[in-house]
Amino acid sequence: QVQIVESGGGLVQPGESLKLSCEISGSLRFIHAMNWYRQAPGQPRRLVANMFDDGKKNYADSVKDRFTISRDNAKNTTYLQMNDLKPEDTGIYFCNMYGATVYVSQPRDFWGQGTQVTVSS
Repeated sequence: QVQIVESGGGLVQPGESLKLSCEISGSLRFIHAMNWYRQAPGQPRRLVANMFDDGKKNYADSVKDRFTISRDNAKNTTYLQMNDLKPEDTGIYFCNMYGATVYVSQPRDFWGQGTQVTVSS
């Protein structure tokens, strides 16, 4: 199976930075897209940034020019560099992989447990 583990969350002040990591392990076959979602208190989970296997990246309007998604294929790790953090960036950040494993050839979503990011003065 596939395991996804996020790390790097924490409590920071407005204007500071954090770098989230998403490490994937398991019987991967291919990854079509890596996605970072944020779930603020009382809100649905929303897409923050994603990166496709062709290298194309997308960002939510609220994080453009502040967040950067990247991937280290050798480490099977995806990162989310978050700069100039704002209180509205607070939430649980979930890493999502859309891909297939050697056991399940049909692509599907795989989720991590999430990492808490709190931006507060």
